[in-house]
Amino acid sequence: MNYFIAIMRTIDPVKDEEIRKEHIDYLNDLIEKGKIVAKGPFTDHSGGLIIFRAESLEEARILADGDPASIEKTREFTLKEWRSTLNE
Repeated sequence: MNYFIAIMRTIDPVKDEEIRKEHIDYLNDLIEKGKIVAKGPFTDHSGGLIIFRAESLEEARILADGDPASIEKTREFTLKEWRSTLNE
């Protein structure tokens, strides 16, 4: 399994707040399915970060595109494959 970082930049803060619950519910569902390793907002309120666990960049893109924040275009997602070096 590979890791993919999604950097989310908020582009519509008002609408983003309106869909916040749906966004959190979506992420919590992915956590239960083992597809998210970590998530959280940036302290400057400019967006947030998600670490997805996925087989491929394509699968990570599908997960990111299914997020209500992506669907409603309240956040812009940038995906990058990531490799942890904690156990090296």
